[in-house]
Amino acid sequence: MRILVAEDDVRLADVLEESLAEAGWQVEVAHDGRSAYERLLSDSGLDVALLDWMLPGMDGVTVARRLRELGVALPILMLTARGDVRDRISGLDAGADDYLPKPFDLDELLARLRALYRRGSLVGEAPVQLGDLVVDPVARRVTRRGTEIVLSAREFDILHLLVSHAGRVVTRLMILDEVWDGETDLRSNVIDVHLAAIRAKIDKPFGTETITTLRGVGYRVDPPPAAR
Repeated sequence: MRILVAEDDVRLADVLEESLAEAGWQVEVAHDGRSAYERLLSDSGLDVALLDWMLPGMDGVTVARRLRELGVALPILMLTARGDVRDRISGLDAGADDYLPKPFDLDELLARLRALYRRGSLVGEAPVQLGDLVVDPVARRVTRRGTEIVLSAREFDILHLLVSHAGRVVTRLMILDEVWDGETDLRSNVIDVHLAAIRAKIDKPFGTETITTLRGVGYRVDPPPAAR
């Protein structure tokens, strides 16, 4: 995961660089808007941009707006000390995908960046088909035998994670980390509740069984047997 941090406060930029690196990100730093804009315009493998609003040379809102006007779809998280709702709207309208006011909690920042990374990684991803079940991560649409199935956001994320790992075990910890960013207690039954709801929607009406529970291990979705 590669991120560009555009922050003119050198001390904060250093803290962000160190914290993100510890969290597994490959970090590049820019201290002014123009150099951030030029770097983001070249893209070159970046996954997410973290832009401060009040950058010298070119502010973060202008950077975001110009990138979007040129068709750059890289996920952008805007940081700013400006907490007015109108300012937030301005940043989002300029093309930012998310907005976090200063001072911020580092864990929340990391969770938001992970969410943006996951969202960005789905762009252009092909639908996953297992037999008559089709999961489209871009349209966030699920169908079985041509019938559309309505899932909640969390239910969809869990199902997509499972079908993307078809034939492999998905542990509860993996689900918590990917879907809840690790925020839910592992001892909670929240996963069981969501899986029961998923099964009731994608299996029960069709007389099928898609998800296998491996007690004490996790869950597995098996690909359909190959046709003979």
